[in-house]
Amino acid sequence: MSQNQVLVLDKKQIQQKINRIAYQILEDNLEEKEIVLAGIWDRGYKLALRLATVLEEISDCKLTILRVDLEKQSSKLVAKTDLPESNWKNKVIILVDDVLNSGKTLAYGLGVFLNTPHKKIRTVVLVDRSHKIFPIATDFVGLELSTILKEHVDVIMDVEGEEDRVYLS
Repeated sequence: MSQNQVLVLDKKQIQQKINRIAYQILEDNLEEKEIVLAGIWDRGYKLALRLATVLEEISDCKLTILRVDLEKQSSKLVAKTDLPESNWKNKVIILVDDVLNSGKTLAYGLGVFLNTPHKKIRTVVLVDRSHKIFPIATDFVGLELSTILKEHVDVIMDVEGEEDRVYLS
């Protein structure tokens, strides 16, 4: 941790947030037989895997993990997934990312699923910075953190040799 970084969440707190979000997802989908966790590559995907681990412990629901790759710098929606559309058609989709900043990434992520019939789509973020310029609402949030635009939120998760942490710099 450098001098201008502030620890926001430690490893234990991150896991507590993930556990709570998993229970919220379960409560929102008690009648469902299958849930699709669509993680935006790469940290959203890592968070989706962590959520799946907890959901497998607390639920009998079948889980499908989907990787969503977005070209985040593009001015148009350019995306691909690691599974075909048949894996999420007519199912509950939970779109997962690590940090919500402007909302562009989640908006693009939602765009992947809009032309396919689905039961419902929900969104999960570990940290919501409240700087939305896109009309995106998050359904399940680990931490709402009011920041100024020049500040940056770093999520370190599943990085070899480093403990899970969330920093504000």
